[in-house]
Amino acid sequence: MTGDERTLLLSVLAGQRATLELKCAGLGAELARRSVEPSSLSLLGLVRHLADVERRWFRQVLDGQEVPARFSSGADPDGDFDGAVAGPAAVEEAWRAWREEVAFAEDFTARAPDLDVEGRDGWLGVVSLRWVLLHMVEEYARHNGHADLLRERIDGAVGV
Repeated sequence: MTGDERTLLLSVLAGQRATLELKCAGLGAELARRSVEPSSLSLLGLVRHLADVERRWFRQVLDGQEVPARFSSGADPDGDFDGAVAGPAAVEEAWRAWREEVAFAEDFTARAPDLDVEGRDGWLGVVSLRWVLLHMVEEYARHNGHADLLRERIDGAVGV
């Protein structure tokens, strides 16, 4: 609860990432269960979406890597959600991708000399690591709210 800006931002973001894992804990194929028609929102879709979000901001924008998204594309912008299907292989792939992207983001942030490191986003223009970390907290917090409702719909679990 104390520390410099980087320490606090990383701590809050780590808590949000851990919350996503907690909301999905103990589930397998149920992770692909959709919320309500016509939405394709699911816990598995959230994991896939957040893997793509991590990849976009840290690899593509801040590190300048020219790598495609893992689960969505220009031709299929909702592929992260629409392609979230039940099955052990799909669940394993999503978690592996998410963990790889989180590990890259953590490593990138640890290596950055300061929070003023900048990258160029085709939509927003120049963004700083500071802004990306704040945005990631917001992104996870919003989707963890969705995850609360999705988990409750699956098995009635609340507060996990």
